[in-house]
Amino acid sequence: MSIRRRLSAVLGMTIVVVAGLAIAQPPWWSGDRRGPRELPADRKGVPDWEVDKAFEKDVFTFVRVQYDSFGGGRRRGGGWTTDWPDSDLNFSYRLQQLTSLRVNPDPISLRLTDKEIFDYPFLYMIEPGSLYFSDEEVVALRRYLLNGGFLMVDDFWGEYEWQNLYEQMKRVFPEREPVELPLEHEIFRIVYRLKEKPQVPSINAAMYGRGQGVTWEFGHGGDTQTVHYKALFDDKGRMMAIICHNTDLGDGWEQEGMDPWYFKEFAEKKSYPMGINIVTYAMTH
Repeated sequence: MSIRRRLSAVLGMTIVVVAGLAIAQPPWWSGDRRGPRELPADRKGVPDWEVDKAFEKDVFTFVRVQYDSFGGGRRRGGGWTTDWPDSDLNFSYRLQQLTSLRVNPDPISLRLTDKEIFDYPFLYMIEPGSLYFSDEEVVALRRYLLNGGFLMVDDFWGEYEWQNLYEQMKRVFPEREPVELPLEHEIFRIVYRLKEKPQVPSINAAMYGRGQGVTWEFGHGGDTQTVHYKALFDDKGRMMAIICHNTDLGDGWEQEGMDPWYFKEFAEKKSYPMGINIVTYAMTH
């Protein structure tokens, strides 16, 4: 882990909370599965910004984890490319806009076995319902987390997907159990004071249940109505990973410009506040 980069990114991190968010330009399709680091040249309407040359290697970079799924490689409609790159670009922009954290406008994706991950203190992993770690990835993730790194897991639903993620993480830390975080935990109030654990459904599920109070997704098996935020801690009590189960924060980032109601109810009130809280907590603890 590059401690120098972590501390440089945190310096001067006075959080600026903005009362409201402006809806982004119309979203752009992310259904194509491009290579791991290919971002659209024109960013498709997501604002860009200049990074101070004196700190161009000391900014916060949003890093998505590439992984293999059962059946091999990436799969359409799921896996590590879900919501990519819309959510990564939008979240990086909002993090730059709403806090004083210096942020890289260009998010990246890496495999756990890439040595470069130790230059970045924060990793994001999405839709791990069919994820499978190689033996090399198990060793790499354990080393990364024990050396100061932080992992956020997002967007998986129901008992089957939970069990798969649980089994894979037990390979990484057979001696540790994920702990449910109470609403009183600092991560729910470090920047934005949340009155409930945020649950965000996909935009399709949200629109289907609009006006009925539905905030969960159907068809995943088992209980999907109860949202969970669980954490893994090291021997000193430092949170190494947060596991966001029965929620899809990334869809609130990806689809922020799709519908004004979805933006207001889920992106503005839940996805961005919780995401900013998680990054802030990870970078300051």
